[in-house]
Amino acid sequence: MIPKAVFFTKGMGVHRDKLQSFELALRDAGIGMCNIVTVSSILPPNCKIISRKKGIEKLRPGEIIYCVMSRNQTNEPYRKISASIGVAIPKDRNAYGYISEYHSFGERCKTAGDYAEDLAATMLATTLGIDFDPDKAWDERKQLFRMSGKIVKTRSITQTAIGDKDGRWTTVIAAAVFLEEV
Repeated sequence: MIPKAVFFTKGMGVHRDKLQSFELALRDAGIGMCNIVTVSSILPPNCKIISRKKGIEKLRPGEIIYCVMSRNQTNEPYRKISASIGVAIPKDRNAYGYISEYHSFGERCKTAGDYAEDLAATMLATTLGIDFDPDKAWDERKQLFRMSGKIVKTRSITQTAIGDKDGRWTTVIAAAVFLEEV
C-alpha cells in the first residue's frame, strides 16, 4: 500500500484513567472510531495533502488506518505538554518527503511546531544533499532549505494542554493520517 493522501489532525482528552484520556484525545482528533497502526516518517511521492474535514469524512468505523502520531500525557497538575507533527515536502513531487513526530514538556505551541518542522526538514535535507549547519537557528535553515530549490514547503500541527488541576490524566496527540484514496 502506498498512500495517495494524508491529512493532519490533533486532539486532547482528560480522564482519571490514562487509557481513557488517550481515547478521548483520539475522538477529539476525529480518529477514535478507527484501529490505528503507527508508522515511521516517510511522506510518499505524490501524496496529496487534504483537509482534516475531508479526511475524516473518508474514514469508516473499524477501519485500520496508518498514521505518524505524536503523543504526550501527564497526570501532574498544571504541567504543560505538547504533541506535534512536522512535514517537509520536496519540490520534486515524485520524490518522498519526511514527517516528524515531536512531543515535549513546558513548550509553547509555536516552539514545538517549529521544532517538528525543523526535524522533518533536516531529515529531508540530508537525503537531498543540501549542505547546512545544524547549529544555526531554524529560521536561518528554513530560508536556506527553501533557497536550495529542493524543499518547497514545511508545516506542522501541534496540540498543547495544561495538566488537569485535579491530577486527572491529560493526553495530547497530533497525527498525519494516511489514506489509500484521495
